Amino acid sequence: MSGELAKTYKPGDFEDRIYRTWEESGSFHAETDERKRSFTIVMPPPNITGRLHMGHALDQTLQDVLARWRRMQGRAVLWLPGTDHASIATELKVAGEIREKEGKSKEDLGREEFLKRAWEWKGLYGGKIAEQMRKLGNSCDWRRERFTMDEGCSRAVKEFFVRLYKKGYIYRGNRIINWCPGCMTSLSDVEVEHEDVNGKYWYFRYLGVGGGDIVVATSRPETMFGDVAVAVHPDDVRYKRLIGAKVELPVIGREIPVIADVYPDPDKGTGAVKITPAHDANDFAVGERHNLEKISCIGRDGKMNNLAGKYAGMDRFECRKAWVRELEDAGFLVKTEKRAIPAGTCYRCGAVVEPLLSDQWFVSMSELAKPAAEAARSRKIVHTPERFEKVYLRWLDEIKDWCVSRQLWWGHRIPAYYCGVCGEIIVSAEEPDACPACGSAKLRQDEDVLDTWFSSAIWPFSTLGWPEETADLKYFYPTDVLVTGYDIIFFWVARMAFSGLEVMKDVPFRHVYVHGLVRDAEGRKMSKSLGNGVDPLEIINNYGADALRFTLLSGVTPGNDVRFQTEKLEASRNFANKLWNASRFVIMNLKDENGAFLPVAAAARLRGEDVWILSKADETVREITANMEAFELSLAARKIYELTWNEYCDWYIEFVKSRLYGTDEEDKQSARHVLLRVLRDILRLLHPFMPYITEEIWSFLPRGEEEALLINESWPAGGGISDDGGAARKIELAMEAIRGIRNLRAEAGTAPSKKLRAVILAAPGARRDLEAESEHLKNVARLSEIVFASGREEIPEDAMSAVVAGAEIFIPMDELLDYEAEFERLSRERQRLESETARISAKLSNAGFTGNAPEAVVAAEREKLLKYEDMLAKVTARLGALADKR
Repeated sequence: MSGELAKTYKPGDFEDRIYRTWEESGSFHAETDERKRSFTIVMPPPNITGRLHMGHALDQTLQDVLARWRRMQGRAVLWLPGTDHASIATELKVAGEIREKEGKSKEDLGREEFLKRAWEWKGLYGGKIAEQMRKLGNSCDWRRERFTMDEGCSRAVKEFFVRLYKKGYIYRGNRIINWCPGCMTSLSDVEVEHEDVNGKYWYFRYLGVGGGDIVVATSRPETMFGDVAVAVHPDDVRYKRLIGAKVELPVIGREIPVIADVYPDPDKGTGAVKITPAHDANDFAVGERHNLEKISCIGRDGKMNNLAGKYAGMDRFECRKAWVRELEDAGFLVKTEKRAIPAGTCYRCGAVVEPLLSDQWFVSMSELAKPAAEAARSRKIVHTPERFEKVYLRWLDEIKDWCVSRQLWWGHRIPAYYCGVCGEIIVSAEEPDACPACGSAKLRQDEDVLDTWFSSAIWPFSTLGWPEETADLKYFYPTDVLVTGYDIIFFWVARMAFSGLEVMKDVPFRHVYVHGLVRDAEGRKMSKSLGNGVDPLEIINNYGADALRFTLLSGVTPGNDVRFQTEKLEASRNFANKLWNASRFVIMNLKDENGAFLPVAAAARLRGEDVWILSKADETVREITANMEAFELSLAARKIYELTWNEYCDWYIEFVKSRLYGTDEEDKQSARHVLLRVLRDILRLLHPFMPYITEEIWSFLPRGEEEALLINESWPAGGGISDDGGAARKIELAMEAIRGIRNLRAEAGTAPSKKLRAVILAAPGARRDLEAESEHLKNVARLSEIVFASGREEIPEDAMSAVVAGAEIFIPMDELLDYEAEFERLSRERQRLESETARISAKLSNAGFTGNAPEAVVAAEREKLLKYEDMLAKVTARLGALADKR
């Protein structure tokens, strides 16, 4: 690029421009190329209702680092982006907007009109998050962007459903499901958030029809209207005589049997359990074993139905209060216990989930889960960190059938059709014209849609063209890495695993990189209620995308949560500034007075500092490459930071300044060559982490055989530097000496600009090394003279010293101190101490103080006086010593 690199680092001036250049140049686009190995990541699709949040920022930055790195390594990289239709969230959003603006419900509009509005809403808002992802710097192949309800994905969902149905893995059954009265839909087990809440157990007496009674405990008295039995353990001697007898439901009077079943635990509560098959999963299982009736007393709206009598139409929790009062008044309440009660809430709206009996579609999981579990055990799928493999396996080993139908309109409508004449169920990817059983054309499609996670489960291959055998599918599947948060291992990871193995006969990904959540500085989860959320777009506007990315990356370790701290963000911005300013210095010294680039051909001879920085760069390349292979991205970020800030900027540039300003043209060219070579390596290493600033700086460097765009450059290879002469050892000893001298300056309060005389007493080897680097010692440590002493008799008596490997460095005190200024400072300090000493002495001489003040206060004053007298004596002695040297 012509012109000069701007004086100040202002990311807002170039980030959008650079992103357009990348996208327009096709740098993100992947092509099938049999000469290259593929590298594929499918992005976990964010909801179309969403806005970019810090979780997205972390998740996608990790993916982008891996994609950019592998692209620079020469792999054919496909990072496939997309968005999720998010059935529940989108339907609630659209329905809420219609209700707010028009005062209508979705039922008022009807299904067809509502879906039309939903697609219009998706058109208006669904693409916003994709634009926000671009701000982060994501190098996705936007030409392949997918949507879970686009034509291809929708076809794949239907085909997947039909195949599973034909193999007997999908069935329709009347079973207990999790029902959300808020969202008015069923939920799978993993969509229910479980926690213990403060609640109660009520103990009620059920009177025996032939005499006697049984006391049962329940945390949900409102479900008693649906009781069909009382169960006791067959070995519980307390109830053996009652097994087969009947009891009456309190107040209601309906007779129900006492049955024997292994489900009740004799050691818990009373050992007797009320059985309500329509409102509890365990009770449902008992009911199946004993062929019990299933009676529902709570409706889908969370209100009591007609079975509850006078409580019909009342909210279930209000009914609970009123019903308990009635039972207590009637004498059936035995006692109440306060207990921690397990409660399930909807992950989306937070409503308390109601177990309800319902006709739903299920995926039979027992056989499908086995290959997915085996894939982890055989290391075909590798989790990083490994501990999450146990979470994955535990869930698969304990898996229950998956309820996949949802009572919503927005989503993939279940491809099942019911014959209005004979009742035949036809499952077909294409809408049938007639019933295959009776020939009737009176067919009705199932009203429900599929769980959002059903379409997400086939995302790794549906997005590549399945069920067609496309070139993309053959080349890019299986994918290489899935980057995901630990919070959706159940929702997504395991389901993709069994789906890929069932359909493609291969795992959907080789590696699962699991990261944690982004929390606030205090470790709390970011939420609207706490008001501690951080908007990544606001951070990008204020600090730049690179600072945000580097902050997130430098704090992440696999599987652990990240604390987002402003101080770290400032540090990342400072790092960007440091790189920017160092690059400006290098670029200016690569040009002549007319702005033309000077020769930077390979150096004819290398100095010690050149060999040192080149070997450091090579070492860093090897280490970072190994870190990246192991998904140690935070460690890789820290190492490139150290090479850039500590070794290149703080040391090497300082070492070569005198050469650049010298008259030896060959030496100057060597310095320019090494400056540029290492800067190019730094920019290439740093590019996956901070793509914008590195691309901008790269555009101002002289063009050799390098690519015009850094994103298309090769990852540095390293190697080729020999240090047979121990150049690195000599330079590092000089650096240690310089640090020691700088520390002495700081301790003495000596100005950094003041030149000092140093006396060095060193062992023969260290002396040779330090003599060889004496020019650096003088220039960088600001020394006027270096004297190498032969023995201790040559060491100044009054001197400060620093010890380094094999040597001691002495700086005479009269070099470090401005005696006149120090004498004046100490004189002022003596006056202050004399004043304080006199004040405290007078206080302690006052009988009124010593006689009336608390003993501890008086003792503290005496202690203070002793301290000030000691300080005064030392300052006076120091003034006496300085008086002769003024």
